Amino acid sequence: MTGRVTVEFQPEPTGLRERKKQITRDALVRVSLELFIAQGYEQTTVDEITDAVDVSQRTFFRYFVSKEEVAFALQDLVTQRFTASLRERPAHEGPFDAMRNAVLLGWDHIEEALGEIAPVETHMRSCLMIESTPALLAAHLRRSTEMEELVAGIIAEREGLDLNADPRPRILVGAFSAVMRVAGKVWSWGDDLSKDALRDLTAEHLSQLGPALTQDWRARRTQTI
Repeated sequence: MTGRVTVEFQPEPTGLRERKKQITRDALVRVSLELFIAQGYEQTTVDEITDAVDVSQRTFFRYFVSKEEVAFALQDLVTQRFTASLRERPAHEGPFDAMRNAVLLGWDHIEEALGEIAPVETHMRSCLMIESTPALLAAHLRRSTEMEELVAGIIAEREGLDLNADPRPRILVGAFSAVMRVAGKVWSWGDDLSKDALRDLTAEHLSQLGPALTQDWRARRTQTI
């Protein structure tokens, strides 16, 4: 969205075209993930995806630069919801509590983040598929590093800190992300692969890290000035 007010001048066909584009994009995501899960990421070709959606390769690459991008489409939606929620957390919450509450709120409302694109079960199975696919796991670790930097910036902004002068936001986010990865790994080894099981494991693991990280940074900063 550009923020420009154009509603009264926007012709109806434009709205219909945008809706059709969104439907096509959603179908490409849903079908891609279903194929990746069923027969493997590496074994699935773009031709198979486009044939299943009844569109051309050109259409696929109009929405996604690669198979990798579409493989992470649902995770990107969840990530976007998390960062938005983190920015909106009350100012009185400490950095750790803000992240913890944003993550758990995201699990409680994950259906809203995914919308009509795919069921939650597809998202959960796609997480397992990514973890078991070397090329996607490497991409996931790279994307996680980029995400940590983004979140550290949000935390620094919330706390009124200079991210490049104060190491605590990056340290906290790094520790938080490590716990999230451990929880995800333990979840993938279990028998219950539901989103509720991962949500509960995440909460349990974060609770063990919390006491060491929930000091009042503002109070400590005031005392040292």
